[in-house]
Amino acid sequence: MKYGRFPIGAMYGVIVLFMIYIFWMFLLNGVEHAPMVKGKMEDPHFSVSTWKWFFYPHILLGTISLAIGPFQLTKLNRENPSLHKMLGKVYAVAVFMNILMVPYLSLSATGGLGSSIAFLVLNFFWLWTTSIGVIKAAQRKIKDHKEWILRSYAITWVFVTFRIVIIPLSIFLDRTLAFPLAVYLGIGLNLLFIEWRNRKNKQLTNVKSKKLGY
Repeated sequence: MKYGRFPIGAMYGVIVLFMIYIFWMFLLNGVEHAPMVKGKMEDPHFSVSTWKWFFYPHILLGTISLAIGPFQLTKLNRENPSLHKMLGKVYAVAVFMNILMVPYLSLSATGGLGSSIAFLVLNFFWLWTTSIGVIKAAQRKIKDHKEWILRSYAITWVFVTFRIVIIPLSIFLDRTLAFPLAVYLGIGLNLLFIEWRNRKNKQLTNVKSKKLGY
């Protein structure tokens, strides 16, 4: 599946904006002053010092995963199999380590129990798609690997989609509905897009095969 310079550049543009948002919201003045974290601190059982040990790696690993994805789709990367393989391993390790962070973070998710369940569902999809993508690569089933690792990256991209979708939802809905709904919409929209791309790519491959007489 090939992507042009504009889509790759657009993805990196969004990733940069995402990083700026994270820095401004959580790191510039400290997480304790972020509105989302202030809400959590109202719970007497919430420990912000413990939460930080999971949140900071979660953000760092998520950013690494996001940043690797678009580069894996570039022509430069496709022409360097060893680089592609190395970055693929870094991506998988970053995702699997992050998956370990989510269960604890979900316990204090904004929006209550519904949000906690939604983030655990997201975590399941992340584990499922990435694991199959890695297995297919190990089996050298490259076509299947590409399809599944793109599904994995679609789940990774929920990092971004969630923060876009939550804005209008929070205006009209209570956070107990807005937050879990934003997670499910992020999963659904991202996977639908990837399935559309996968199907389109298969159609183009079939057309080329017919033209070549295969």
